[in-house]
Amino acid sequence: MSNQGEKKGISAIDFFCIGFGAIVGVGWAVSINSWMANSGGPVPAGVGYLLCLLIMVPFGLVYAELVPMLPVAGGGAAFSYAAFGEKVSFISGWGAFGAFVAIIPWEAIQITDVLGYLFPQLIAGKPLYTIMESPVYLTTIIIGTIFTVLLFLLNKRGLSSAASVQKFLCIFLVASAVIGAIAALIGGNAENLKPIYENINESKHNSFFGGAFSIVTAAAFFLAGFETIPQGVEEAGGDIKTVGKTVVLSVALACVFYAILLFCFGYAYNWQEFYGMERPAAATMFKFLFSGTAGNVLYWLITIGAIAGLFTTWNGFFTASANLLMSMGRSRMLPGWFAKQDKNGIAINGLIVVTLLSFVGPFLGANMIDTVTCFSSAAFVMSWSISSISLLKLRKSMPDVERPYKMPTVVAWWAAIAGSALFITMLIPIFPHYVGTKALVAFVGFMIVGLVLFLAAGGQRKALSVHERTKNMFGDLNLDEMRKSKK
Repeated sequence: MSNQGEKKGISAIDFFCIGFGAIVGVGWAVSINSWMANSGGPVPAGVGYLLCLLIMVPFGLVYAELVPMLPVAGGGAAFSYAAFGEKVSFISGWGAFGAFVAIIPWEAIQITDVLGYLFPQLIAGKPLYTIMESPVYLTTIIIGTIFTVLLFLLNKRGLSSAASVQKFLCIFLVASAVIGAIAALIGGNAENLKPIYENINESKHNSFFGGAFSIVTAAAFFLAGFETIPQGVEEAGGDIKTVGKTVVLSVALACVFYAILLFCFGYAYNWQEFYGMERPAAATMFKFLFSGTAGNVLYWLITIGAIAGLFTTWNGFFTASANLLMSMGRSRMLPGWFAKQDKNGIAINGLIVVTLLSFVGPFLGANMIDTVTCFSSAAFVMSWSISSISLLKLRKSMPDVERPYKMPTVVAWWAAIAGSALFITMLIPIFPHYVGTKALVAFVGFMIVGLVLFLAAGGQRKALSVHERTKNMFGDLNLDEMRKSKK
């Protein structure tokens, strides 16, 4: 593990903005009407996000305990390595990387899609080609490429620079959403929430509760992002003991944030009509809700807030993905090439790979979004569940290691059991939160690619002893001593 020299301390507020900003991206503005339709209305969708607190907060508490206990890049991959060794660690880490990098081209697709609606001249004329009935234009490819390069240059400067930008964008997106929620309450009425439940989208549910629970598939994607905090913790410096609290806070507030917006925007406009609005739907709605200048101002405010949120997610996962690759390369679960850092300690080769994957986004077209969302959701839940099980194992194998925070054991068991059950049922077609055939094929295919890379790195693993590989991942943290230590 390279010594990065003097670190610029990252405050708890910075960490919160990294996590919350990575979670709350552009989805609230461009997908909120789809959440309503797919769940049977804004009320079941809002209740669904509140129910997600029962699953997501325990996951957050798992990371709150493990992050300050094992403050190294890798997150879930490092936790499961300490608990079960490299094979389980690889499954967790590669799954998390798949979830991370699925989000990055997703954001690249969204920025080109949203800008195309804002500035119709960008998508005027004949498209370059069509993929899954979605037109792709040369102008949007160029725009997505430019933004990808800018994010690469920003993240190449290090976490402190990325965190400063993240804080500004996070504040702006929250402010625009709050103003939008207030305006929605002023201009709307309760009749717009009716019918409280109706399956208008032929989704796999036939009751209010079924509709609420169906939001879980999308929610796992739209509530992901808190893992970006542990991926940056090694580089950050500052008070590590505060980091765990920010993980839980970012997850809990994101659930409440989405629920409030669903209730407010459903109150503002008839949700069945809202579903068919042009994207970004949340912004377009205000043109119908308020006439004249007020509607236009709110339209632009919400749209710019959505774009700010898009960049907070894109930015947050950029470095997190690169650091995860670096961690797996250090222990030779992936080829050692991924472990390379530049003179400032930046995971440069990982950053290059992430940038190349981000370039792919604008070429895919907007109709790939649903498949990417569901694939990423399954991968996230798998990784979170393995981290939860790892926590239970580490309670036994490292019982006396100092833990600045220790979650209740019953909650740890709940996270492990509920997460595992959720992951399994996401892959079974009879359940309302099934990810779908395309996403399932993508998930299996991605794990096979990972297996090939894992086997390809086998020679490099054999060239290093278990002790050397462990030290490469954990640096000055001596796992053998931690297993023996007494407080």
